Amino acid sequence: MTANTTPYDIPDPSWLSVIRRYIIYSAAGHLIWEIAHIPLYTIWVEGSWSEIAFAVVHCTGGDLLIAMSTLLLALFLVGGHAWPTARAGAVLLLAVVLGVSYTVFSEYLNIVIRAAWAYRDIMPVIPVLDAGLTPFLQWIFVPSLAYWAAIRLPLRRLFGAESGAW
Repeated sequence: MTANTTPYDIPDPSWLSVIRRYIIYSAAGHLIWEIAHIPLYTIWVEGSWSEIAFAVVHCTGGDLLIAMSTLLLALFLVGGHAWPTARAGAVLLLAVVLGVSYTVFSEYLNIVIRAAWAYRDIMPVIPVLDAGLTPFLQWIFVPSLAYWAAIRLPLRRLFGAESGAW
């Protein structure tokens, strides 16, 4: 019996590490964003501190699920076997478009249809979309920065660890 020595085109195994880092960076970014823009919602003046804290945690969890879903859908639709080395820009662009699209839909559904939450008068609103400016910008900036960091900044470099797959 002989060993099969035929070379195979095996994708770079770092794709899993990039996805893991993206989730971590995305969670941190969305948490910071949620804390920063919650004063633009009525819960800031009408809710208790525990309701505000719950809203921040709940919304950050939802943001993380959206971030993971949009990234995986973008990878499925336009990613390639060599990602993140190749097609990184196409994956990011589609993930951002999907995230922004879902956010506009969700804001409309939860503000207009369900009345589950409301903007304060100080929330800038995009006229044509009737969506808040900060949630719209959140889904451009946070995924873009998290994606860039996930590809460029391994966690071990940030924390000084010399080994590990992160």
